[in-house]
Amino acid sequence: MMDMLLRPRIIIDQAEPADAELLAEIHAGGFRRGWSADEIDGLLADATVSGRVLRRETIFGARRPQGFILIRTVADQAEVLTIAVAPASRGRGYGRQLMEDALRGLYRDLVPEIFLEVDEGNAAAVALYRSLGFVEVGRRKGYYGDGKGPGGTALVLRLQLR
Repeated sequence: MMDMLLRPRIIIDQAEPADAELLAEIHAGGFRRGWSADEIDGLLADATVSGRVLRRETIFGARRPQGFILIRTVADQAEVLTIAVAPASRGRGYGRQLMEDALRGLYRDLVPEIFLEVDEGNAAAVALYRSLGFVEVGRRKGYYGDGKGPGGTALVLRLQLR
């Protein structure tokens, strides 16, 4: 019983502009080119973009972001713009929790399908998306290039929600 009281509570809620700095730090820990706080803030200000943040609550009530997802929805399609989990928090299922939360919201909003791109070399992410029912619908060679080499191939994945 005491273990349950000390276990941090996980909360997923709406991303706010005040989160932009911490989200930029998380993003930088997961991508070759992290997005700046200004870029994230700009996306959060876009009416077509929704952001969800996974926060771990300490026994003292602090709620520090551990990961986030940004999704753009236009007409009847959604696209995962990015999903990132802080390096120290990976392997705890936070990415799955963020994806499931986002997918439930899109389903409630009657969005029929969602797309995303993922580096084919990111085995953990590819496995997560496939376990959620995403299927490959295309490939983009050199998508993850940095201008110094050929770059990695992006798998384009789609999930039919309806």
